[in-house]
Amino acid sequence: MRCMNFIVSLIAVILLMVIAAVGAQVGLGYLLGVIIPYVAIVVFIVGVVAKILSWAKIPVPFHIPTTCGQQKSLPWIKSSRFESPHSTLGVIGRMLLEVLTFRSLFRNTKMDIKQGPHLVYGSSKFLWLGAMAFHWSFLIVFLRHFKFFAEPVPSWVMMLQELDGFFQVGLPIIYLTNILILASLLYLLLRRLLEPRIRYISLASDYFPLLLLIGIAGTGVWMRYFGKIDIVSVKELATGIVTFNPPGSEVLASIDWLFYMHLLLVSVLFIYFPFSKLMHLGGVFLSPTRNLANNSRVKRHVNPWDYPVKLHTYEEWEDEFRPLMKAAGLPLEKEEE
Repeated sequence: MRCMNFIVSLIAVILLMVIAAVGAQVGLGYLLGVIIPYVAIVVFIVGVVAKILSWAKIPVPFHIPTTCGQQKSLPWIKSSRFESPHSTLGVIGRMLLEVLTFRSLFRNTKMDIKQGPHLVYGSSKFLWLGAMAFHWSFLIVFLRHFKFFAEPVPSWVMMLQELDGFFQVGLPIIYLTNILILASLLYLLLRRLLEPRIRYISLASDYFPLLLLIGIAGTGVWMRYFGKIDIVSVKELATGIVTFNPPGSEVLASIDWLFYMHLLLVSVLFIYFPFSKLMHLGGVFLSPTRNLANNSRVKRHVNPWDYPVKLHTYEEWEDEFRPLMKAAGLPLEKEEE
């Protein structure tokens, strides 16, 4: 039954690809190449800003940093600066390690029950490696695409492109990130499909973005190494979109249907992003378990929502229930006068 989530997501992605291919063949290039990308950009920007603002408005009355190290206390006890930061500088360092190296995922362990039964803890570094490979490859691929939106191409984009194609295997040059992004996405997908516990908790919202990203990366790699795409027309379309001067019908008609398939998947990803789990990109910076310093031994944190209440002391409680307590044989601090 859980496989239905994967099947539904797969069918949805395939339908998007078919719609793009058919639409390009029947002359819907303006819709696929101009209107939908503009809608996607607007939904993405408005959705992300609205989500961030809604999170920022949520009050955090309690001091709840998550730590796994020694808190700063006495001078002769060594504290953990990044695992349990007590200053703003330490919080920044912790956030950088989390965002750039996925430090908490690197420390993550998996457990299993072996014969005996014995509870065995093991490493889960492959998950960390797959996540690192995907996120960094995606970032580099995204930055490389700036060559389609600027003329002349910025020097930093050319330098990044040269570093990515350092090995220069074949012509056209095979970029390392093209291999890594596909390999990491396939690993993350197979992990969800083959591990029973992960498959049991996986929803369509987990499979759909993975399959969407695989479709985007796959069509992009195919266009670069196997398909025959008019790069000049593609760049004219890209620069026309960012300058609000989209090209005419002749340019749109000269672009192959495979590009429109790639572009539609990217547009759907942009539209889907603000309403999905992919918003962890912004949420990680607003998480109070991460962005607060663990300085509760230095500074007293008072809940601003606290209000004066009438206290009911034990002495008053015992005065109220003394006859019942005495009848039940319960010990009394003060005998009845």
